[in-house]
Amino acid sequence: MPRIDDLLAAGTTYSFEFFPPRTDAGERKLRDTLNELEPLGPSFVSVTYGAGGSTRERTHQIVVDMLERTTMTPMAHLTAVDHRRTELADILARYRDAGVRNILALRGDPPAGDEAPFWELERAVDLVGLAREVGDGQFAVGVAAHPEGHPLSPDLATDRRHLAAKLTAADFGVTQFFFEARAYLAMVEELAALGCDTPILPGVMPVTNVRQIERFAQLSGAAFPTALADRLHAVEDRPDEVRRIGVEMATQLCQDLLDAGAPGLHFYTLNSSTSTREIYANLGLPAATL
Repeated sequence: MPRIDDLLAAGTTYSFEFFPPRTDAGERKLRDTLNELEPLGPSFVSVTYGAGGSTRERTHQIVVDMLERTTMTPMAHLTAVDHRRTELADILARYRDAGVRNILALRGDPPAGDEAPFWELERAVDLVGLAREVGDGQFAVGVAAHPEGHPLSPDLATDRRHLAAKLTAADFGVTQFFFEARAYLAMVEELAALGCDTPILPGVMPVTNVRQIERFAQLSGAAFPTALADRLHAVEDRPDEVRRIGVEMATQLCQDLLDAGAPGLHFYTLNSSTSTREIYANLGLPAATL
């Protein structure tokens, strides 16, 4: 099974992200989406991990099923919040033994309403270290990055110092979504000034629902440009037009990133294939021959 650090070393990567569904209808939709996106030949795909481990088994099963039943290379997300070190070590060992070779190590957010979460591993970099230990060199380990700064960070300079240390311990990074290439490029420059050159994949989420994307942006700390917001709000009662504009803007963002030398693109699909396939086609990216 390919490691993501090796894929990045070989050239530009294109990857898709999914979340574990909670209903039978959601599972059917995810299966359809996987069938529609697999022919594009993504470099890898990732599966998220619910707050506090709420999707632990579903995440594991989807990742292993992808490994065993598809041509796609999976990456499993794992969060430290509300887990003991031994629990995390057991999860990592299960992935190792199943042949999974790619992990995204996250500190994570507590479940909604959890007023007293605990972190036996308090930082994502601690989880990176545990993955190194349990994997015995088999895992490529990634971490998250916020181009405009983590919403809980006291200031951008502090965020960058912590991010540089985390990325130096890891093999690659994946960003939260953002709307303007300059946010990503500024982050890369600031990290380089700190001596960090670990490759960071920009995360792209095309707008398909105005209210939803505004909520996501607020939670992640991404600035929602006024010009884009105004344009979308003007047509928010016309879903097809919202999606068309969202795809158009995301396509331009992707092209700007590639032109600037980004090592790849990571698409947040929200378990739907349409917008991702349209952006992929707009960029002229070749589909795989399966």
